[in-house]
Amino acid sequence: MNKEDILKMLTEVVHPAKESKSIVELGMVEDIQFDNGKVIVTLAFPKRRDPLTEYLVGSTRATIIRNIPGIEAEVKTIVKDEAPKKKAGLDLGLEEVEGIKHIIGVASGKGGVGKSTVAVNLAIALARLGYRVGLADADIYGPSVPMMTGTEEEIPAAERISDEKEVIIPVEKYGVKWMSIGYFAQRGQALSWRGPLACHALKQMILQVRWGELDFLLIDMPPGTGDIHISLVNDIPMEGALIVTTPQNVAISDVEKGVSMFRNENINKRIFGLVENMAWFTPEELPENRYYIFGKGGGEQMAAKYGIPLLGQIPLVQSIREGGDSGEPAALSSRPDGVAFVTLASRLVEAAES
Repeated sequence: MNKEDILKMLTEVVHPAKESKSIVELGMVEDIQFDNGKVIVTLAFPKRRDPLTEYLVGSTRATIIRNIPGIEAEVKTIVKDEAPKKKAGLDLGLEEVEGIKHIIGVASGKGGVGKSTVAVNLAIALARLGYRVGLADADIYGPSVPMMTGTEEEIPAAERISDEKEVIIPVEKYGVKWMSIGYFAQRGQALSWRGPLACHALKQMILQVRWGELDFLLIDMPPGTGDIHISLVNDIPMEGALIVTTPQNVAISDVEKGVSMFRNENINKRIFGLVENMAWFTPEELPENRYYIFGKGGGEQMAAKYGIPLLGQIPLVQSIREGGDSGEPAALSSRPDGVAFVTLASRLVEAAES
């Protein structure tokens, strides 16, 4: 293994904001060193702050580890024509979220319950009700907001606010401000990040964004209840959470995990309510019919068991799936599925302002 081999590997790491050129093509690989089984790569940046610094550092390290099993990798950063600096850090202050009235997480005990679908449609429904809304896609291993909102080709701009800090400008569509790690990755690219790096990147996606004045900032959280979730709720001034589930009895244990996490004495965040997704199936040609293919009354039973309100029941209809795939979410429509999301939004507003 030599420097040429490492350089060849690093041609896989592209800078999304630079016409998708690799860091090798851009001349960003300043140095490669080997030290007792460790590869040390130094990346050079032409200005003080690149909003994609953490993404490029993480991708560089992950690429080396993926291609050389068992190797240890370290990535340093410098600014060209200046003395080397310590490993890149970000000024993740709270200034950019000070003008936000409510920061609410949308969470689930496990994947596959339609959490992101609920989060995206809820954001649009809140905007339809006249509220100023933003959504941060914190599902770092499976960011789906760009596809669901038809903004996959967007690359957020950056604005320098001082010599030491830049902020990211969110994408705006459907009256909502969107931010996702998916905007900084190539389509189909796996984000193989370890916990600490993932946590830092997520906080950057929230705290280094120029949100402006908002009534609601929704955070589409990763599924589960691991370290990333604990880091988010501890470091982000989150007011509380909305928990998404499905009607089956087997989902009860997953809801319990989510409830327990937010009610843990070291976290102690409010749970605004439960959303029962896929509550029943309604064929498009028979809009009055309801088929409870996942069971009936599960959401009500879960809400009663944990003492939280059932804020909404979202039907399983083909148009919700089609809207998510086409980038035109169901909440934009006046069909029963769109009305269900607007009803959910109204109840969340009432709960948040009570």
